[in-house]
Order: sequence, then structure tokens, then C-alpha cells
Amino acid sequence: MKAAVDDDRCRGHGICCSTCPDVFDLSDDGYAVVLVPEVPAEHENDVRRAARSCPEHAITLH
Repeated sequence: MKAAVDDDRCRGHGICCSTCPDVFDLSDDGYAVVLVPEVPAEHENDVRRAARSCPEHAITLH
């Protein structure tokens, strides 16, 4: 699984970072970034939860 954050939609709420800090972080500008090119299997459920929890629907999963 791969995750991506739409820079135009992200508003830096940080819910994804608190839900799955091994995959998401906030950039110096305060917006979410994906830390890994491929989501490790043990984090897939947390990444799905982060995507569902994003108020801006900025996270897509592939």
C-alpha cells in the first residue's frame, strides 16, 4: 500500500500524524507528509484510519 497527501487539501490538522506517526509527519510548513514510500504491513490499519479521519480528505491510498 502507498499513501499520498494532497498538498492543496491538507490544512495541517495533524490527525494523521497522531494516528500513525511512523508514516506521517508535519513538514516545516505545518502540512502532512508521508515518510515512507511503501506503508509497512503492520501500519496499514492505522493508515486507513488516518485517511478516514482526515477532515480535508487529503489522504489517498493506493
